Amino acid sequence: MNERPRLTVLSGPSGVGKSTVVAHMRKVHPEVWLSVSATTRKPRPGERHGVQYFFVDDEEFEKLVANGELLEWAEFAGNRYGTPRQAVLDRLSAGEPVLLEIDLQGARLVRASMPEAQLVFLAPPSWDELVRRLTGRGTEAPEVIERRLEAAKVELASESEFDTTLVNTSVEDVARELLALMKVL
Repeated sequence: MNERPRLTVLSGPSGVGKSTVVAHMRKVHPEVWLSVSATTRKPRPGERHGVQYFFVDDEEFEKLVANGELLEWAEFAGNRYGTPRQAVLDRLSAGEPVLLEIDLQGARLVRASMPEAQLVFLAPPSWDELVRRLTGRGTEAPEVIERRLEAAKVELASESEFDTTLVNTSVEDVARELLALMKVL
């Protein structure tokens, strides 16, 4: 008998390549359901509402928090991000593998509210590589990059709080390892 899929949380420092890994994984296995977060951040070029994020204003976000509609939420680099609770629960009860790609603060909140969740830490091959990725984006101001680097140091120190660590040396390899952990392969 198949055990019910559990929630898998992918987290790690900003710039480590979480989105890239998830995008590759979903191309190969579109049946893996990725929760779409709500955010107060403005869309980056190419991002669409309901696809990468649900883009909401501060007032809408406040309502989601007040009504307990978010499984977790956090503030990062001046913007708020949160995971809509009901969609996650619906997919899990339907027996579908569910993946959350969230920050450290969010991962801790999920651990507190759903202790059975599997927490996976995505680590960079090296600090220098992480710095290169964060500064190479070209989409953020120097002070934002500086804040992200400071946050990354703290995030890297939290690795022991996770059930498993995957090192992002190859997007394909990490995606395959993540799928195996989720029992999709």
